[in-house]
Amino acid sequence: MTTLVFGHKSPDTDSTGSPIAWAWYMNEVLGEEAKPVLLGAPNTEAAYMLRRWGLPQPEIVNDVADDQACVIVDTNNPAELPANVGNADIRQIIDHHKLVGGIETKGPIDITIRPLACTATVMYDLMGQAAASAPEAVRGAMLTCILSDTLEFRSPTTTDHDRAVAERLAGDLGVDIAELAAEMFAAKSDVSAFSEAELLRMDSKEYEVDGTSFRVSVLETTAPGVVLDRKAALMEAMPTVAAEDGVAQVLLFVVDILNEEATLLVPNDLVKGVAEKSFSATVTGDTVVLPGVMSRKKQIIPALKV
Repeated sequence: MTTLVFGHKSPDTDSTGSPIAWAWYMNEVLGEEAKPVLLGAPNTEAAYMLRRWGLPQPEIVNDVADDQACVIVDTNNPAELPANVGNADIRQIIDHHKLVGGIETKGPIDITIRPLACTATVMYDLMGQAAASAPEAVRGAMLTCILSDTLEFRSPTTTDHDRAVAERLAGDLGVDIAELAAEMFAAKSDVSAFSEAELLRMDSKEYEVDGTSFRVSVLETTAPGVVLDRKAALMEAMPTVAAEDGVAQVLLFVVDILNEEATLLVPNDLVKGVAEKSFSATVTGDTVVLPGVMSRKKQIIPALKV
């Protein structure tokens, strides 16, 4: 049986590139038949990565069959995975997020979760010497994943090891990191073709905080004004998205990559309370700027209070 390799729903660059890289490793190095798939359409930056390195977009799947062999990457959260994943044959998890719990497997599996900024960095280590023999497109995808998750080393999740691996990959590929990152972030910032509901779900994860469920959405951009100009429409769409997705509220953080700050939209008193309790912020309008906040994983999720 072919093993499916996939990341989380609303796939970003890491959840698009890492399945491709690990499926290559399984096929070509381990000799195990594997196929990368996605749990949704890739975001604009991930789509740029595929074009830049000449990679075909993996098939998009809505669910997995009973007993389907699979490897999960870039998440271990059941809320971000196919509905039937509990009945699949999960063989391995490779991740860099906190352990959420709730996944039950059919037997013992190989789990690697490391405190690094990117799943691709974890994979680079697991591949060992084989990483150097990966095709240019695979190594390019891994480099793009690391630059995305670290925001070109601006994110507080960045480790010295993430930077070292990225610089090694860039050197081997003859790629200028600043130029590649600028192209990536320009692609990520072009959201003109997306509806408000699509923007709210584009880079989004579900979390429960003190018994209240949230969809925590992040839009990383070098042009925050383009998103904030749609503030009223975004806030108008939030109740519908929340109701459709079974959460109490959507929290949208617009991350300004260059100025290293986030703007949280504040549509109601619930979000106002979250902002004030979580970030010690003073909220006087329908947005609040959070200086230095760049990372959902390290700075937003751990801080959330209701």
